[in-house]
Amino acid sequence: MRLVVLGGGESGVGTAILGKQKGYQVFVSDYGKIKDSYKEVLIQNGIEWEDEKHTESLILNADVVMKSPGIPDKAPIVKKLVEKGIPVISEIEFAAPFTNAITIGITGSNGKTTTTMLTYHLLKSAGLNVGLAGNIGKSFAEQVAEDKYDSYVLELSSFQLVAEQGIIDSA
Repeated sequence: MRLVVLGGGESGVGTAILGKQKGYQVFVSDYGKIKDSYKEVLIQNGIEWEDEKHTESLILNADVVMKSPGIPDKAPIVKKLVEKGIPVISEIEFAAPFTNAITIGITGSNGKTTTTMLTYHLLKSAGLNVGLAGNIGKSFAEQVAEDKYDSYVLELSSFQLVAEQGIIDSA
């Protein structure tokens, strides 16, 4: 299976790591410049990447594409993927099937960060082995790859929600 990751930031690199770990052939493409620290991680993990362009021949042959949240659905490359019928999913949607951990998703219009941090603090203070991800902290996908948490608290914006996974927008 070929996984193409659009966006070489936190969620993209985390997804690339998890994808590689799970046996996918992974390629990361970022139309902007990938930070040097993320390039180093990709190189260390033997993951192919490009930045400052989207080479269509390397993207449109994907079995599945994880699109970073900052890339609009109206971007030309995303439109071409949809036209070809290639699934375009989020980091959360990609990573969720690879963990049996309890996942708590916090969403809504206001107070997501505060509620997420408070929930994480309460669970951690209670002695639970809990990770913090979504719009805060380290990539959910990378944490799933590390497989060290029994629970996750995720701050989720509406564009990250996945109805199929049972994550529902409460706003």
